[in-house]
Amino acid sequence: MLTYAEDTTASSGDRVRRSTKIDLNEKIDRVTESNIQAYVNSSHATIEKRIQELDEEWDIERVLEVNASTLALTGLALGLTVNRRWLALPAVVMAFLFQHGVQGWCPPLPVLRRLGVRTRGEIDREKYALKALMTRR
Repeated sequence: MLTYAEDTTASSGDRVRRSTKIDLNEKIDRVTESNIQAYVNSSHATIEKRIQELDEEWDIERVLEVNASTLALTGLALGLTVNRRWLALPAVVMAFLFQHGVQGWCPPLPVLRRLGVRTRGEIDREKYALKALMTRR
């Protein structure tokens, strides 16, 4: 069973990690560590390229926001042009987004985490570890 964050002052990434099953967090952490280890003997240019990729990687917040807005706008358009029942879709999606904002959890979150979508903090952990690798040389 998932655990839910009660602390609304915690960062979104912290709430997402607390709302994610432990085994999924551990899997994401292992992938991040593996990514870092893959660059241990790489050149500065190769590491800098990876850092640029990390700067462009979408975090969980961005994925949720884009998906929510896409579904809400689609439901609105269908509700206005096809059938008013489609207006339920934006209502449900906005309720999920509200729930995520308050609790750090919403129904799409476990699916996205299983797909490996990371929090900004998890992405930054890899990025700063790679920067540390570059400064050690």
